[in-house]
Amino acid sequence: MARRKALWCVLAVVAVLVAIVSWRASSPFAQPDRRIGLFTSLPILWNEAAALDELLDAKDQPHWARAVLEDRGTVVPLDTLLDLAHIDVLMVAQPRPLAPDENVALDAWLRGGGRLLLFADPMLTEESAFPLGDRRRPQDVVLISPILARWGLQLRFDDAQPSGERESAGEHVPVNLSGEFGLVAGGHDAACLIGQNGLIARCQVGKGRAVLVADAALLERAANGGARISALRRLFDEAAAD
Repeated sequence: MARRKALWCVLAVVAVLVAIVSWRASSPFAQPDRRIGLFTSLPILWNEAAALDELLDAKDQPHWARAVLEDRGTVVPLDTLLDLAHIDVLMVAQPRPLAPDENVALDAWLRGGGRLLLFADPMLTEESAFPLGDRRRPQDVVLISPILARWGLQLRFDDAQPSGERESAGEHVPVNLSGEFGLVAGGHDAACLIGQNGLIARCQVGKGRAVLVADAALLERAANGGARISALRRLFDEAAAD
């Protein structure tokens, strides 16, 4: 009897796995061959931890954004933007400052037909396990002005705005101390449209497309995960569309 019960349990697990695989294969968004580059200082792929055993602690649930990306392709962690030839869609989220040659490489990749979703937060609000000054801490203030200027954009921040999470008008994206995109002269073969309140810029850069969000509160681990999941799916699919 115990063996039979164990066998049924195994069969049930297999059935669930088969159902998940079948769903992913039939989903219009599931593209296993699509390579999604992820370049970020946020703890999306790995938990914040001071030691390796804490990093691998199974009690910590994976970040919900990781599951969203993995549903749409194969996630490729990146620690540099110098080689993007093997990347189909790139998500850049609160990156460290880019080196000059990384700016050039990103711009060339996008102009050649790349697809980019970028989160650039001028005042990151999610708390970190690491103190200020620790290199493992997520980037508190994004510093990407050169590449934005190349696309005819600038990122502004109103330090008089009230803190606290709210939903942005028109975009249905949670924000907290968000930035604001504006257009500037000097963009090279780039055309950007700025959404309501300047939160999102949608750009055609050469043959490529970029969706840029002036806040990263969407990517926080928060209670209302369902709304965040829907918003990230929508933004990613918009950026990745042919």
